[in-house]
Amino acid sequence: MLKTRVITAVVLLAVFLPVTLFAPVGAFGALIAFVVVFAAWEWARLLKLGGAGPVIYALVAAVALVASTRLGIGVDDARPFYKAAAIFWVIAGPFVLLRKPTLAQGAWRNFLFLAGIVIFVACWHALVAARIQGVPFVLSLLLLVWLADIGAYFSGKAFGKHKLAPAISPGKTWEGAIGGWLVVMIVALAAVVLRAFEPTLYSGLWAHWGALRALLALTLLVVFSVVGDLFESMMKRQAGVKDSSGLLPGHGGVLDRIDALLPVLPLAMLLLG
Repeated sequence: MLKTRVITAVVLLAVFLPVTLFAPVGAFGALIAFVVVFAAWEWARLLKLGGAGPVIYALVAAVALVASTRLGIGVDDARPFYKAAAIFWVIAGPFVLLRKPTLAQGAWRNFLFLAGIVIFVACWHALVAARIQGVPFVLSLLLLVWLADIGAYFSGKAFGKHKLAPAISPGKTWEGAIGGWLVVMIVALAAVVLRAFEPTLYSGLWAHWGALRALLALTLLVVFSVVGDLFESMMKRQAGVKDSSGLLPGHGGVLDRIDALLPVLPLAMLLLG
């Protein structure tokens, strides 16, 4: 299993890093669109769409993405998508984690069916807009989620005692979540003080909001990275599957890798004004 995970990770990095670092924005956007369409396919599978349903849903997501580019891919032009996705995560995310509506409830399942399209389109626009601002910026945005996840894993292993959401993801703890948050804060402060690789998400929030509010904004993003992770865990639990798919050997599916990014991307771009 470890060998498979490593091989898959190396292949993904061999594709993602060169395109992110050196390719034109258009090529980066095409790669992210490819990822988003597969994520939409997995979302439909978790919603238990039968037959060709997941494929049709992925095609609808692709068409919606192409149609949405008529509004442009800049931060200002894409704000309607960011706002719609942010409303979903700010309202529906906590509601789901507290009330745990089931996919058997038709209205809730239909709502997720529609919301998924908006979520994936918003994420594509957010990542492309971030790439337009520069490679350091888009990498710093991704790094926030990766650091929160890595910090949570090791903090949870070392200090975890109090379960964060035992009915949804028994392995997550409050200590782990706090550890992940601390790692993000430390790296963000270091990046701003050292003025490393600017412009970054951290320097952008600092310039826009000032020190204290920038730290609060980063805290909000870390919180919603956890919400995104738990949300997908709940969907998988209700669908009765361990992974969103087997597309990435050793890693599960695309959604398993980007779940924490789904709420963070539109919220981050909105916070930057």
